[in-house]
Amino acid sequence: MRITVINAHPDPDEQHYIAALCQSYGQGATEGGHEIRQIEVGRLAFDFIRNQQDWRDGEVPVDIREAQDAITWCEHLVLAYPLWLGTMPALTKGFLEQTFRQNFAFNSNNVADISARRLRGRSARIIVTMGMPALIYRWFYGAHSLRAVKRNILRFCGFGPVRTSIVGGVGGSAKHREAQLARMQQLGKAGR
Repeated sequence: MRITVINAHPDPDEQHYIAALCQSYGQGATEGGHEIRQIEVGRLAFDFIRNQQDWRDGEVPVDIREAQDAITWCEHLVLAYPLWLGTMPALTKGFLEQTFRQNFAFNSNNVADISARRLRGRSARIIVTMGMPALIYRWFYGAHSLRAVKRNILRFCGFGPVRTSIVGGVGGSAKHREAQLARMQQLGKAGR
């Protein structure tokens, strides 16, 4: 299987736990015989989209075109980002807006038109990290950021199934962190 892993942390510092999770997933995928490509959002050069004209017809930055190529190439997409102020970081959202443009990810705004979803036939996994326990984010806060990415971006563009992993308590014990890394490695190996 061809897998593209997106480390969507806005800071390119490889010491972030997101980087370790992506690395563990990638290592597992390689062990499982999968081909892998990686995108590090914090290392890409692009501006924010500021109006509808830019989003529809604006020039696509080189780094974003390369990300689009990696997404087109893949059969499975992994998107990993940290939860900041209850949602994804601004740079992560900016990356998604630049990348999943009309005429790349879909042909029209008609959600009912399944043929307009240009990224059909690909599965995805969203990994969200946070300091709070995952259970609180999922049940008390309703995992709203995660649900929005899953439904309004990935499924809208044709991805399915879209699975999720909420990694809470990232500032916790080393044992907990190691268990999550091992879990990501197993998911990568299975291509899920």
